[in-house]
Amino acid sequence: MGDGSNQKGGKMGAGYVNLRKQRKRQQRKLGREEEGSSSNRPELEAFVLALRGTPVTNPMLYLCDNQALLKAVKRWVGEGGKATIVGSPDADILIEAIEELQKSRTAEAATFLVKVKAHRGEPANEEANIQADKAISGKDAPTEWHDRTNRADFTWQEPRQKGGTVSYEHRKSTWNSGVRKAIRRGSAEEQVRKHRDRVTGSWKQISKQGQPVDVSYHPTPVW
Repeated sequence: MGDGSNQKGGKMGAGYVNLRKQRKRQQRKLGREEEGSSSNRPELEAFVLALRGTPVTNPMLYLCDNQALLKAVKRWVGEGGKATIVGSPDADILIEAIEELQKSRTAEAATFLVKVKAHRGEPANEEANIQADKAISGKDAPTEWHDRTNRADFTWQEPRQKGGTVSYEHRKSTWNSGVRKAIRRGSAEEQVRKHRDRVTGSWKQISKQGQPVDVSYHPTPVW
């Protein structure tokens, strides 16, 4: 059983528990948070920890609570369209996972991945989650996968609304749908600001000259 943890501030940790050997637990911190964090990255690392901890000649039943992990691995199993590692945000970890799966396949040892419900009191899932959190808070857990890529970093302020109050959370990531959404929102906010300034100036002109001024709004499309 494995699990990943992605906490505020971009800290990521992975934990793995062997249900046959309860004392066999592993924890890892994940680096490269400068390029942004996600829950998928530590989940994939937890899977790699389980693969490392299982002899390639032994079958493995891996339990996880992350659907994205199953989809990422499924692309590389069985027949189908050609898969490519290009563009994968966690290619560094995924490569090792694929290599470990190929070793097990060569040894004719089956690997099964089963999804369990998250945070529903499943003892194994909760224990793996505890290990992932300890990896972040502890001082002894080693750090892996900290080499930077050559991808550009983007930073922005993400609005959060709670109880009628709007606050802004600092976000950082390489190019993804979140960055694209932030750019679109920023462009829209800039158009609103320009229109607001124009309307304010128009009303000031009206009050001084008593002449009608066109204040209609014709927004520029943001694609």
